[in-house]
Amino acid sequence: MLTLIKNGEIYGPEYMGQKDILVVGRQIGFLKDRIDAPADFVEMEVIDASGKIVVPGFIDAHVHIIGGGGEGGFKTRTPEIQLTDATLAGITTLVGVIGTDGTTRTMPALIAKARALEEEGISCFVHTGSYHIPVRTLTGKVEDDLILVDKIIGVGEIAIADHRSSQPTAAELAKLASQARNGGLLSGKGGIVNMHVGDSLNQLKVIEEVVETTDIPITQFYPTHINRNPHVFKAGLSYAKKGGYIDFTTSTVKKFLEEGEVKASTAIKMALEEGVGIKQITLTSDGQASLPDFDDDGKLRGLGMGSCMSLYESVVDAILVDGVATDDALRVVTENPASILKLPNKGQLKAGKDADMIIMDKDTFKIDTVIAMGQLMVKDGAALVKGIFER
Repeated sequence: MLTLIKNGEIYGPEYMGQKDILVVGRQIGFLKDRIDAPADFVEMEVIDASGKIVVPGFIDAHVHIIGGGGEGGFKTRTPEIQLTDATLAGITTLVGVIGTDGTTRTMPALIAKARALEEEGISCFVHTGSYHIPVRTLTGKVEDDLILVDKIIGVGEIAIADHRSSQPTAAELAKLASQARNGGLLSGKGGIVNMHVGDSLNQLKVIEEVVETTDIPITQFYPTHINRNPHVFKAGLSYAKKGGYIDFTTSTVKKFLEEGEVKASTAIKMALEEGVGIKQITLTSDGQASLPDFDDDGKLRGLGMGSCMSLYESVVDAILVDGVATDDALRVVTENPASILKLPNKGQLKAGKDADMIIMDKDTFKIDTVIAMGQLMVKDGAALVKGIFER
């Protein structure tokens, strides 16, 4: 199967000017100033991207693909993600996690859902474990999960600074990070520890203690929800300046923003202004997660649900509202997560990389076309391919 994309302005995510892209099977075969389809050649789909930009498919590195929640009882468990929840938002790669509920949300179910999403057309990986230490793995050992199971690329999300966490000590976290690091080294995977950072004033202190007292590098950790309130945000900027990665969550509700949560798109701008390197920053949606609102006594007052579409919306807001450079806004959902997670075929438009890309309007950034692993998933803003239960 050959697809030729002509006349688009390419962000790879760096700006590359107008070029043509030839997709060969599941990969980008050629990216050149001009590629013409020969007459009387094999069947080829030609897409005219005039007046549009072509960018890498988005990587959403923190999604509750089998659902999350449950903080308000069984009826508050959120549903599984559907294929078009991702593709209509320009997402071509997902990383699935388990959150608060590590009992009814299981590793076999997580891996099965990842494989189902890949059968439907997009790439999907997972982390082993949930909020709590000790980690409930698939095989019984973190290293074995990473080395032996192709879909497992890291550990998490491990909760800290949160009343729902297992309150891990630095010693416990260091041991887990060591297991993840060794498993990653032996399997050629990222082996990162994805950290859920809650509201409390403990912030990132337990991670910093591990880094300061052991040989484990700061880049072994991948903390998320860093924009959830002003004091966590401030601590996150300091942490990033020390070389750590920080991830801003795009799913939110009006009430959280009114109470001090930093809007994800604005968080990018503020972090860059404070001297944080662009390579240290990512965005994720926390899609399908519950968005619980607790009072000061830890009692649940309300509940919302995360959306993958918020990732796309935050990228657009970063560019059009907050004035972040287009290549920087794209980098935090493409090249950066690919680098952090060691997904070498993702996150860039280059010959030999996976053919994951989005064609967007040059001015409004409205999504027109989404291609995942060489397959046309979205055309003219509508889903061509739907999940089996979306018919």
